[in-house]
Amino acid sequence: MGVTKTEIFTDHQNRVAELAKAFAHPARVAILQLLAERKACVCGDLVDELPLAQATVSQHLKELKRIGIIKGDIDPPRVCYCINEPVWEEARTLFGNVLDAFISSPTCC
Repeated sequence: MGVTKTEIFTDHQNRVAELAKAFAHPARVAILQLLAERKACVCGDLVDELPLAQATVSQHLKELKRIGIIKGDIDPPRVCYCINEPVWEEARTLFGNVLDAFISSPTCC
């Protein structure tokens, strides 16, 4: 297994990359959109809303929860997820700062 070399980057750079990973797959974007639209915990019916297998949805939910952008309770057979608002705001701020840094920089071409 190769080394990711994340240790050569700052904690800030690693966190931005980790949060960006949440938006790096269309299935995760769809899950986040559903959770954000509902503004409430969603229990079990994500699979009914998405054209994906249960195992696939579960895998994406696990990754989103690992990153911290969603939170949830797993108490089979009931599984509920919602947006983790402090981490959502963190992502919004971090991405905004990265994008704003380019806008305020002089144009190179």
